[in-house]
Amino acid sequence: MSIRVLGCSGSIAQGCRTTAFLLDDDVLVDAGTGVGDLTLDELTRVDHILLSHSHLDHVLGVPLLADSVMRRRAGRPPIQLHALPETLAVLRQHVFNNLIWPDFTRLPSAENPVLALQPLQVGQVLTLGAKARQIEVLPARHSVPAVGYAVATQPGASLWVYTGDTGPNPALWETLSGRPLSHLVIEIAFPERDRAIAADALHHCPSTLAAELRHVPDGLQIMLTHIKPGETEAVLADLASRLPGMCLQTLQAGQTIALA
Repeated sequence: MSIRVLGCSGSIAQGCRTTAFLLDDDVLVDAGTGVGDLTLDELTRVDHILLSHSHLDHVLGVPLLADSVMRRRAGRPPIQLHALPETLAVLRQHVFNNLIWPDFTRLPSAENPVLALQPLQVGQVLTLGAKARQIEVLPARHSVPAVGYAVATQPGASLWVYTGDTGPNPALWETLSGRPLSHLVIEIAFPERDRAIAADALHHCPSTLAAELRHVPDGLQIMLTHIKPGETEAVLADLASRLPGMCLQTLQAGQTIALA
């Protein structure tokens, strides 16, 4: 299985796209502005979208994707949009309300819409697509109801873990304890000077992330995501002083991660 990083920035600027990952060619994990780099044919092949939470930088691509592919998917089942019930309720009320955007859960018709909303819950394991990929819903701790995801190619395989937007999260480490992990994609949104903002918004800054990473096993590939534009250098320098010798990678839009 391949995971293509479409976006991994905490906001937008030239060269910065917000969070979206493409699993193989048919599953999106989050749908930020990075979705816009997919071709029309690639957009049309997406059958499932999993959202971590309702914030705009993670959902903006959903209504635009639905509009782009509706005519091209005629005769095919709806795209399955998986998220917490609270997240789906926000989308129904504030996006697909025929004011901000048309209701693509009822277009082109109520009987055959382009989008179908599928509630999920923490601890649930979804089996998606012909390749039967296993995707487990993980706990997250954010300013709105949120989740992360653990992806495996088959039961018992090593996990690619995406924390979603989260602050300090003991429940995550309890869930992952003793599990085989290959990659940890973990957020850090703010530099240390914005620690108070990070705490209020339930995001990580270097001091809180350094404390979290003491939980990770040796040999795990740690990939940082969601850094605000222009703050990468400051964040990495601070983390290097707090975690000497730890190998940290920053995700880059366009890179591909291979899972066995």
